[in-house]
Amino acid sequence: MAKVAILTGYGINADNELKEAFLRSGAEQADRIHINDMIEKPEVLDSYQILGFPGGFSFGDHLGSGLVMAHLFKQNLKAALDKFIAQGKLIIGICNGFQVLVKMGVLPNFDGAWTQEVSLIHNNTGVFENSWLNVRFNPDSPCVWTKGLKEMDIPIRHGEGRFITKDKAVLDKIKALHLDTVIYNDRNPNGSECDIAGITDTTGRILGLMPHPEAFLTPENHPLWRREKITEAAGLKLLKNGVDYINSRKIK
Repeated sequence: MAKVAILTGYGINADNELKEAFLRSGAEQADRIHINDMIEKPEVLDSYQILGFPGGFSFGDHLGSGLVMAHLFKQNLKAALDKFIAQGKLIIGICNGFQVLVKMGVLPNFDGAWTQEVSLIHNNTGVFENSWLNVRFNPDSPCVWTKGLKEMDIPIRHGEGRFITKDKAVLDKIKALHLDTVIYNDRNPNGSECDIAGITDTTGRILGLMPHPEAFLTPENHPLWRREKITEAAGLKLLKNGVDYINSRKIK
């Protein structure tokens, strides 16, 4: 059964929310692990099949969103994370977690060397975006997290969510390989290139996205739950896909 390690530490504020979301999605176990404890004992990852990078403002985003956390992972945990990925396990980064993954170079990671080729910068609106919107999912994407999903309403809350690529060649490759997994559907809240709200790597097992599926835990979370008679928490479907993937393959 799927066991989830959820990163916590300075400035991270959605770790408990993500833990609850995974438990509601069928995970056998979901544990919050401090970044310092993971650095001290990288082998702790051996006990888990899913690693979650939650939202928040890690290290206050003082040097740039997710930058310090990305540096800590790259300097101290690269070997452990490479092993984790090679074993067929899953990673998800949400909002600040997405920012960490792209600045680490884990997404999209075309060359396998953790070279940063994309980033997330300040919204072109100039304000912190905090609202609900609709996203659609690329049906051709290899992403296991979004398999079978078409679209959903989902909340966003970010100041640096504008997805950009190093150059047109990187963007073209992302599009050609269908790694543009999550797309803003009704409106683009931050000026992201090609309305991209989330990407996966070429294995389809690592997903980073700006919207917060873990914040749609119950039908009542949706602002129109009564008017539109919302009866299910759609955000959990994405996390359940990850849990089901691990369980079906019995990855230890």
